[in-house]
Amino acid sequence: MNRVAIAVPVPLRRVFDYAVPDALAAALGPGQRVRVPFARRELIGVVVGPVRDEPPPAYEIKPVIALIDAQPLLSTALLALCQWTADYYLHPLGEVIAAALPGPLRRGEQPAIRPPEGLRLTDAGRAALPEVPSRSTATRALLALLASGPCAIAAVRGQLPGSAAAVKRALDAGWVERCADDGIPRALQPPLPLTAPQAGVLAALEAGIGRFGVSLLEGVTGSGKTELYLRLTEAVLAGGGQVLVLAPEIGLTPQLAARFKARFGDGVASFHSGLGEAERARHWLAAASGEARIVVGTRSAALVPMPRLQLVIVDEEHDGSYKQQDGLRYHARDVAIVRARDAGAMVVLGSATPSLETLRNAQDGRYRHLQLDRRVHDTPPPRIHLLDVRHAVLENGLSPTMVDAVARHLDQGHQSLLFLNRRGYAPVLLCHDCGYVMPCPNCDARLVVHRARKRLACHHCGHVEPQPPACPDCGGRQVPIGQGTERIEDALALRFPEARIERVDSDRLKSGAALARLLADVQAGDVDVLVGTQVLAKGHDFAGLQFAGLVDVDQALFGSDFRALERMGQLVTQVAGRVGRGGEPGEVILQTHHPEHPLLKLLVERGYPAFAAALMAERRQFLLPPFAHLALLRVEARTDGEVMAFLRKAKALLPSSSTIEALGPAPATMARRAGFQRGQLLLKSGSRGALHRGLEGWLPEIEAMGQQTRLRWSLDVDPGDLF
Repeated sequence: MNRVAIAVPVPLRRVFDYAVPDALAAALGPGQRVRVPFARRELIGVVVGPVRDEPPPAYEIKPVIALIDAQPLLSTALLALCQWTADYYLHPLGEVIAAALPGPLRRGEQPAIRPPEGLRLTDAGRAALPEVPSRSTATRALLALLASGPCAIAAVRGQLPGSAAAVKRALDAGWVERCADDGIPRALQPPLPLTAPQAGVLAALEAGIGRFGVSLLEGVTGSGKTELYLRLTEAVLAGGGQVLVLAPEIGLTPQLAARFKARFGDGVASFHSGLGEAERARHWLAAASGEARIVVGTRSAALVPMPRLQLVIVDEEHDGSYKQQDGLRYHARDVAIVRARDAGAMVVLGSATPSLETLRNAQDGRYRHLQLDRRVHDTPPPRIHLLDVRHAVLENGLSPTMVDAVARHLDQGHQSLLFLNRRGYAPVLLCHDCGYVMPCPNCDARLVVHRARKRLACHHCGHVEPQPPACPDCGGRQVPIGQGTERIEDALALRFPEARIERVDSDRLKSGAALARLLADVQAGDVDVLVGTQVLAKGHDFAGLQFAGLVDVDQALFGSDFRALERMGQLVTQVAGRVGRGGEPGEVILQTHHPEHPLLKLLVERGYPAFAAALMAERRQFLLPPFAHLALLRVEARTDGEVMAFLRKAKALLPSSSTIEALGPAPATMARRAGFQRGQLLLKSGSRGALHRGLEGWLPEIEAMGQQTRLRWSLDVDPGDLF
């Protein structure tokens, strides 16, 4: 009997044998999609092994229903990467492969065909141009633009924002037609001049092209890391290679992709969840065929096929957004390094505030460590002041010193940024008469006040309800306690009514396009004061920004997660790095009730390198990452008793080994979330190999236990947080 191994997208850590009809035996091979029966439904699977001619087994093997791809859709290299990811993160291979495919391809649809990416004016359009009514400004502008010659669609969108409807009307009318964009003239930006430190680092990096190696590029904000990315990309493209560029957030991807498109033209594909499914599929196929020479995307781009991959760039490598927090809990930075190793490509990890794991690898010689410690414009770093607010009179969370600093910079024509990593108006709604606090009905959390929408919301489970007119417990008057970005925005609008103040958080900006429009206004100098969360802390270059105020740096000083201080130091440094990039020194104020905190003082007085060194010494003392390796078993059930019973039994099943330490079981930091009780068991080992060997023997028993209950559980290898 001919049979073949197929991975199907089900939560089972195994592949399944299917019988191969004689008509398909010669056509079937690894990497092709097939339609197969599974239980009482049909699924799209991917062949992961060759067809085998073996004696029929004692049980019935179901046959493959249909072959979808005449040629493999997934290359041998991509299949190997998916297999490594499944093995390392102990996740079903079928679900890993499904995560690597865009929706249309995952559902078994035929590969999308990329339409031509250029537009040109037809004879009918040339004749119609004088007759187009003046009120049809968008259509007239489009036809006028194309009258001078063909233009890439991306260039049309760049020169005529909001022209999508006009393009559709012109295509429907026959005035415009699609054409290949090959050879369409475009003005490409020339390289920027390099400083001497940049030139030295570039020479060291270029020497590594053509072979695997990982380089940590630690450069202060404004030191010109992006220009080095572009120069390296130029060298790789000249040799016929492809380049993968990862960014931590969707909001950073458009501006990073725009920098690459401006330098290299249209062979740049974006890949992130903000794109439509059809567009993601087109870009995936363009990368797989080699048509897209550069892919710029978020963590999901780490699994995009690139047959000629020679360079991987991970910008802001320290960012926690690279770690997936549900489903396939992979770390995109680490997966990208593995795929580069297998492809013989070089890796550049860029950051002003490297993660401790990456710093340890650099210190141990596994990564090359290159540094840029001066800004391109050679301006001094911003002046950072710790402001003790223990005895200050705060209005809406702002000290008089902070407000005066904003006023001073407004008078000087500078832009300011106030940072608070807490959206909403206030984190607590308190009854002034009886002290009742509005709780979330599903979580051990309080409802956050969103005053603009007159609602209360839980930021953990998504529960939303109207804000009551009075206390539901006693009928008394309720007052918002604490500050969120919405409250800071309102306070500044009252204090500076003539200034344009914009709030940047996920409540205000629902799409990448909205963020891009706002950032363009900021760069044009049309915004005076920005109020925002960590969306503003990463990668943005605002030449007019001269002042940053961090409203509350105390949130992370006493966090329950051992990474809280590291993230605080990175965030403070990144926010401060947005300031003073236009050539003048900037100013930063940190409001705190703990100005004597030793690590906070160290960060302000000696910078992130000294701060990271102190944290590294603490981690070594307590045997925490990067000096140990972790896995976290999380369990959710309706009752706390079910959770703890499962975790205690799981702990008892651990192999008796002195190399793995089990901590717990214990309730999660938030013991009740979305209506479920939550608990966890933390596993720690000084050896990555020993931890994985123990997990591989232990996990089948956990899976068997899970099948006998209705609770939910997950195993997170290298957890990003312990929440």
